[in-house]
Amino acid sequence: MQAYLIERDIPGVGSMTSEELCGAAATSNTALSQLAPKVQWQHSYVAGDKTFCIYLAEDEAAIHEHAKLSGFPATKVTPITGRIDPTTANG
Repeated sequence: MQAYLIERDIPGVGSMTSEELCGAAATSNTALSQLAPKVQWQHSYVAGDKTFCIYLAEDEAAIHEHAKLSGFPATKVTPITGRIDPTTANG
């Protein structure tokens, strides 16, 4: 499975209540259950009018299929090719 960063433009998402975010997650989970095991949601960051989501998927088409089923746009999909953090500097 390939890791992807999905940028979603969702106006007002940063001001959603926890109940609204719970509903959004449930909607996403329903779509994911229809696509399993082709795509898996790892986690998302909410910032302003966007979410930045980390998914594992068989291919980019599965990401777009999830977006269609869930109603949440996949504004930009970027394959993740690596990961670094502060400990990377230690060699």
